[in-house]
This record gives sequence, structure tokens and C-alpha cells, in this order.
Amino acid sequence: MPLSSCSPVSFPLDQQIVLITGGARGLGERLTRAFLGQGARVVVNYLESHEAANALATESQGKALAVQADVTDSRAVAALVAEAQAHFGAPITTVINNALPRFSFNGDARPQADSLGWESLRQQFEGVVRGALNTTQATLPGMREQGFGRIVNIGTNLFQNPVVPYHDYTAAKAALLSLTRTLSQDLGPDNIAVNMISGGLLRTTDASSATPEEVFELIAANTPLRRVTTPEEFADAALFFASPWARAVTGQNLVVDGGLVKN
Repeated sequence: MPLSSCSPVSFPLDQQIVLITGGARGLGERLTRAFLGQGARVVVNYLESHEAANALATESQGKALAVQADVTDSRAVAALVAEAQAHFGAPITTVINNALPRFSFNGDARPQADSLGWESLRQQFEGVVRGALNTTQATLPGMREQGFGRIVNIGTNLFQNPVVPYHDYTAAKAALLSLTRTLSQDLGPDNIAVNMISGGLLRTTDASSATPEEVFELIAANTPLRRVTTPEEFADAALFFASPWARAVTGQNLVVDGGLVKN
């Protein structure tokens, strides 16, 4: 039978187990709530936000599991995945790589070209790229076992429009886009789709809390929708990539910023 005639498995959202890294606060909390709202079971990964993660798990009435793990530590991630599978009785189907190393979108305080140190770049690459690699490798056996998997990496529109040159953050996210595309090529035969969602400044998350109001106003004035995208709107795109509606989409970078950047 030719491969083109095979119908691949595609799980509806309410049959999925979703790992959201950094899922307890900021954009991560909105992502967690979005998937829970669609009936998915969610693994809320956190590093330090113990109270917020456990509050989400309690509120979900058994649909969410809070698990502490540093995504840069492959052994900790493997233990997280094993705990989640034991708890829910099935492998993780979808990973949302949202965890962000400590970072603040404060243009006045950013490292500039003459003061940028490798340590800043290394920190971002460790958290963004290594973290995504660790979660992918830890969940890959379960995805292959099910014949289905979705990996959604969180990017940025700043490498297309570096209006504020956050060198370290932007370089790591650009590398993550490259990994997204190479992984999509490698894992496609396993019915595992790998995509990226790239936002601009969101109103408002922990990372954008230091952004002056005039910057939000400037972005809104130059965006076709005349407003700054919210974390809730951004999370909608993650639901799409994880859903059966995106079953033929992989290796893509969807910019969700109200039309500010044309990809």
C-alpha cells in the first residue's frame, strides 16, 4: 500500500496529555489554561513557581499534574516524563516548549553590542535550545509508541524585526527555529509534527512587565489590528498546532503578533 493512502493517527485535544514547560505563570499559565479548557490533561512544569503550579493542579480537579524540573537537566526531564506517564497512565502526546531563562524585556537594561558577554548568550541557549532538545528526546519514545506527537516551540518575531536588539534572547530563539525545522524533517515519518509560534511583545507577562507603556502604545499604533496581542490570543495558536486541524502542518513558524511582522 502506498504511503500516501495511509491515514495517520490524530488525537483530539481532549485525548491528549500535554507537557507545558514553564507552565505555571505568565504565558505558560495561559497555555495551561487554554489546554485544560479544551479537556486535555496537562503536565505543568515549573522551576521555582511551586505555589502557582500546585494551585493550577488543584484547580483542575485532576486534569493537571505539577512537576518541578529544570529543563536544562536531561535527567530531571526524563524523570518528569516518567512521573507524568505513571500518573496519567499514558505517554505525553504534545510538548509546548515555553520555558524561558530569566529574562526581562527592558530595552534600557539589555546588553549592548560592546558589553554583550558570552555568558548571556550561553544562558539563553541552555534554557531555550537545550531545554527543547531535552523535552523532545525524553518524550520521543512515547510519541513513537503511540504513532502520534506534537512539539510546539515558542519563538519570537524579533529575529525578523529586531526593533529592540536583544542579542542573546533573539539568537537563541533563531537557533530554536532551525532546530524546529530540522526536527520536523527527521520526525515526520513518525507522525510527529514540530512547529514554532513566534509572538512579539505580549500584554502582559512577567517578562514584559518592565516594558514602558509608551512601547506598548507604539506597537499597537503600528500593528494592523491596532492592539497588542494578549497571551490568551497567543495560546490559541498552540491549540491549533496540537489539534487535528493542523495534522498536515509541520516545520512552520507562525507569527502571532496582530500582523506587525509579515512572515
